[in-house]
Amino acid sequence: MEVHSLHRYGQASLDTLLSSIPFYKAVRQQDQWQYDLLMSYSRIIEYRPGEIVLEQSQPDQWLYFLMRGQLAVVVGDESQSRKVVNYITPGEVFGDLAVLIDHRRTATVVADPHCKSVRVFATDFCVFGELRDFTQITLATKLEYYRNMVHNLRWKLEVYRMTYPDQSFASNHRKVKLYMGTKGSLDELVSLDEQARALARMLVYWNLEFERLSIAPREHFDYQSMIALGD
Repeated sequence: MEVHSLHRYGQASLDTLLSSIPFYKAVRQQDQWQYDLLMSYSRIIEYRPGEIVLEQSQPDQWLYFLMRGQLAVVVGDESQSRKVVNYITPGEVFGDLAVLIDHRRTATVVADPHCKSVRVFATDFCVFGELRDFTQITLATKLEYYRNMVHNLRWKLEVYRMTYPDQSFASNHRKVKLYMGTKGSLDELVSLDEQARALARMLVYWNLEFERLSIAPREHFDYQSMIALGD
C-alpha cells in the first residue's frame, strides 16, 4: 500500500482523476470552496494485487471511492472459508455502511489479484460532522452526498435482488419510501439520511446471509486463494 498526498498532483490532473466520481464532480461544479475543503481531508492510495483494502469488523471513519482497477468484497471470518460475494468497479463508493451505522467494516475488501494496480480515493468522513451541522460542509454538499449515497445503496440492493430473486427479503429495499417534499431542504437531508441508514442495514443483512452460507457466493474463490493469487 502506498499513500499519496494530493499535493503531488497538479490541480488539472486531480480534477481529471476525480471526474469519474459523480459526487466530487458535482461538488466541484457547484462550490469550489467545498471541493477544496474536501480535498484537504482526502488522499489517494495505491494497492498491490491481492492486498487487503479494508478488514471486516475493523473500526474506520474513512469513505472510499474506487478510481482504477477492481475490488472484491469478501465475507466470512478467520474460522471459515471467506467467499467473494460482489465486486466494486471504478466510480463506486465503498466503506459507506460503516460510516452510516457502526464505524466497523461489515465486509473485507481485497484488491483484485487480476488487476495490475488498484487506485482508491479516500476522504476522512469526520469533516462532515453531525447531520445538521453545516459549520464546514454545507447543506447543498451534504444533499449531493446523500443523494449519491442513497442511489448507490439502492443500486447495490437491486443487483442482489436480480441475482438472488428467490430470497424472501430480496425486494425489501423497494419498501423504503422516497422523499416527496421540497427539494434542497433540511427535510430532504433528514429523509435521505433515514433512507440511507435503512438501506445500509439491509445490505448488512445480505452480508450476514452470505456469511452464513444460506446464499451461494458469486465466485468459488476463498480468501486464501485470492491472497495467494496476488503473491
